[in-house]
Amino acid sequence: MKTGLSIVIPLYNEARGLTALHEQLAAVARDLADSRALAVEVIYVDDGSRDNSVAILAEQYRKRPDVTRVVIFNGNYGQHMAILAGFEQTRGEIVITLDADLQNPPEEIHKLVAKMREGYDYVGSIRRKRQDSAWRTVASKAMNRLRESITNIHITDQGNMLRAYGRNVIDLVNQCGEVNTFVPALAYKFSRRPTEIIVEHAERAAGESKYSLYSLIRLNFDLMTGFSLVPLQLFSLMGMVLSLASAALVVLLLLRRLFVGAEADGVFTLFAIAFFFMGVILFGIGLVGEYVGRIYQQVRARPRYVVQTILQGMPGQETSELDGAEKRKVVR
Repeated sequence: MKTGLSIVIPLYNEARGLTALHEQLAAVARDLADSRALAVEVIYVDDGSRDNSVAILAEQYRKRPDVTRVVIFNGNYGQHMAILAGFEQTRGEIVITLDADLQNPPEEIHKLVAKMREGYDYVGSIRRKRQDSAWRTVASKAMNRLRESITNIHITDQGNMLRAYGRNVIDLVNQCGEVNTFVPALAYKFSRRPTEIIVEHAERAAGESKYSLYSLIRLNFDLMTGFSLVPLQLFSLMGMVLSLASAALVVLLLLRRLFVGAEADGVFTLFAIAFFFMGVILFGIGLVGEYVGRIYQQVRARPRYVVQTILQGMPGQETSELDGAEKRKVVR
């Protein structure tokens, strides 16, 4: 039997803020049950935490096994793999993703539910006043513009994970077996009627961001290479333009030698041009390598993640070390 609303929360080393998160979610669930007659389930996905997060989640599960489920990975596979594992477990007609750091207050869930009930099947969110560092805000906005021009996916604030999805979108996402993906963009591709709303944004309640600069760069590579061939096409066009320019330069130098004579003054210019061409070639090889590497990861067909334990049902009946067809269904 499907519940009304599923809340999926991926987390990694968030023990310091989990108690406050539980309390706020409990209040939100009560309000939704009273005002909108929605039954709520909360699915936590622990992405290989090394702190006390799993113990706190297990205690929360023992207190409220009727509304709480916990999926525990055997290692760290990344936020988007954790979200996909949570999607596999959802039962609700509306599914909401929420970060565990409380930068998106759970009270904002009401806005997403209200918008979904207007007939939308995908509701993104835009942070009103981002409480992040200046460099992260500027870098995020720049990458948003670049990503939208390349992929034609209209997500104003791609870094905000507070989003709502309809059951039709979730079922399609669950059919995908992509190794490298960006969940909001994947869902956007499947939605029939997407929209966005403005939500509040707060400072992180505890801990620190798990996304380093390198992680953000890798995430944007996944987004652009996973949803568009434009980078390869742009590089092909650049190669054609540079080939024509280099041919014109050879003709120019040949005519200059015939009519003006040999000169040594242009040696450093030729070196600069050669180094520029080598830089473009190396960049192109790296770009092609990104696509080839993703193809290699996909064709190996290794599990995207491995679920160690699922706490669900009544305490003591949790599923541990899933095997056979059931395990393959969960991790692939």
